[in-house]
Amino acid sequence: MTSKETSMEVQEQHNTIHWFRKGLRLHDNPSLLHALRTSRHVYPVYVVDSDWMKEYKIHCGANQWRFAIQCLQDLDAQLRMYGLRLFVVRGSAIDFFREHFPKWKITQLTHDVDTEHYHRFRDAAVRKLAGDMGVDVVNYVAHTLYNIDKIIEYNGGSAPLTYRKFQRVLNEFGKPPEESEPATAEHFANCSLPPEALQDDEYNMITLEELGLRCEYPAKFVGGETEGLRRLERHLEDQGWITTFEQPRTVPTSLLPSTTGLSPYFNFGCLSVRYFYHRLDKIYAKAKDHSLPPVSLQGQLLWREFFYVAAAQTPNFVVMTGNPICLQIPWYENKEHLRRWRYGETGFPWIDAIMSQLQKEGWIHHLARHAVACFLTRG
Repeated sequence: MTSKETSMEVQEQHNTIHWFRKGLRLHDNPSLLHALRTSRHVYPVYVVDSDWMKEYKIHCGANQWRFAIQCLQDLDAQLRMYGLRLFVVRGSAIDFFREHFPKWKITQLTHDVDTEHYHRFRDAAVRKLAGDMGVDVVNYVAHTLYNIDKIIEYNGGSAPLTYRKFQRVLNEFGKPPEESEPATAEHFANCSLPPEALQDDEYNMITLEELGLRCEYPAKFVGGETEGLRRLERHLEDQGWITTFEQPRTVPTSLLPSTTGLSPYFNFGCLSVRYFYHRLDKIYAKAKDHSLPPVSLQGQLLWREFFYVAAAQTPNFVVMTGNPICLQIPWYENKEHLRRWRYGETGFPWIDAIMSQLQKEGWIHHLARHAVACFLTRG
């Protein structure tokens, strides 16, 4: 999906801002490829807007911020290998673009498609600003398997809110589109940054200290495309495990993931979900038998897609209040009970062990997640 129908093979000479959001990677990043193929100068930008996050109740703890910063550091290191860098912006995206479209003589803005309501509101405002300032906007679908809007359109203009309905729609769509080629030295060869931009200290990497956060324990998951691809390849080597994987048959008491542990890499876009899906497809094609959706590894990717489709049409999808498909429950408030649950001080060893692990490591098994959620909401 593009705001301007432009072939990825056209050679133009834009000054382009590529706005990294979730697609923090060089592989399967068609919006980035478009920027590299059509531009003389490419300014890679990532925006940290704390006020926007608060407005839309986007919460991020220390472990998650550490992972995000590691993703940005890995991306920045890869860009610098090709003569570019990542500009990490603090504050409003709108304000930054309003100032830097003319300052950098920008003629094109590229970015991935985001589908959640709060992203759509922000992106509409950015598109209007760009249009008013004569900047072309080009974007492609890459964070999801399919074009979410087309799924909703095919379903009569509403999101399919049961997995069975969702599967019926996907049966008509067939397999997801193939991933795009990775960005390589050849793609970067004709792009550069002015020397003063490369040396601009104003947009250096953000730190945990700057955010007022600290992590006391080593990272169980190191962020970034490099680490994500390494983990993915390690899993794909065990083709027997890949073909027999079934989501319910995992170990909730394990201190290490008995699933892939790749979800944070997909969430931040360090890994392409389409790339993983089609790598699995090739392994399945060689196997005499393999597990099937919804319990197979491909099935887990389809569950992810199902929830992205639901979220695309549901305001306040991640909270109860104002969420039209969420049961509105009159919860009682007990701040002390909530504090004890949050910090693993309930007196129930299993629950406290899970919450302690979550606080320290930022990860718990999905069945452990169910356990602490049920304890909090049902007692």
